[in-house]
Amino acid sequence: MRIVVTGGSGKLGRAVVDRLVASGHEVAVVDLAAPHRTDVPATRADLSDYGQAVGALTGVDDRWGTPDAVVHLAALPAPGLRPDAALFHNNVTTTYNVFRAAQLAGIDKVVWASSETVLGLPFETPPDRLPVDEDTGPNPESSYSLCKTLEEEMARQFARWRPGLSIIGLRFSNVMDVEDYARFPSFDADATLRRWNAWAYIDARDGAQAVERALLHDGTGAELFVIANADTVMSRSSAELVAEQFPGVPVTRELGEHETLLSIDRARQVLAYEPEHSWRNHI
Repeated sequence: MRIVVTGGSGKLGRAVVDRLVASGHEVAVVDLAAPHRTDVPATRADLSDYGQAVGALTGVDDRWGTPDAVVHLAALPAPGLRPDAALFHNNVTTTYNVFRAAQLAGIDKVVWASSETVLGLPFETPPDRLPVDEDTGPNPESSYSLCKTLEEEMARQFARWRPGLSIIGLRFSNVMDVEDYARFPSFDADATLRRWNAWAYIDARDGAQAVERALLHDGTGAELFVIANADTVMSRSSAELVAEQFPGVPVTRELGEHETLLSIDRARQVLAYEPEHSWRNHI
């Protein structure tokens, strides 16, 4: 496929570009920052401007024609990077522009980055049950999370307007590169340090795998999947962590020793997603 990756210069975007290129896809990057590799065509564009979003997805001279698919990762990636209203305006507007430009360009496959935050993060109010899954929430607790919640609803409406569209939102956990793993053992000293997302993470390479699986998924409509690694960031068992930090929260099944508390069962079943990496292999 010819695939445009917005935000392809970011932490997750770099891994996505690398995987898609390795799989033989024709990949192009749209970002405000330069790409990390020279063998991929790239164009600098501010996707909060609708005209630039349309221009990027309908073809750019000397770069690419209309793509077969778009992977939309471009956004301010966390709360607090700008004042709340500015972050909200940027992220919601950018996502609307990309969804609308894809519709105008006749692109039938859109994969985009939603977020674990719609599940109720940070879990200052404990979840109703553990592991949490796609049926949890949405429970936005920040302007950033509210953006993602509204973007998920936008995706549903774009799919309703356009039968035949596949628009898949991936609720990514906290993205990690290999160099981030050196600090993981320090988390064991205080379980509250990572309680905010139930000790979950996603290796950027496994996030890229999920993106490719979503691109290859044979389905239509708006779909959502939680994407995390199979384990937690902790050496302590998941059952012990839940008992200590979430007493009284029902646990819906027996947990594996280090099993993720952000359920990836749906992604496994529907997308054939299976994490290939763990911090435990690097520390």
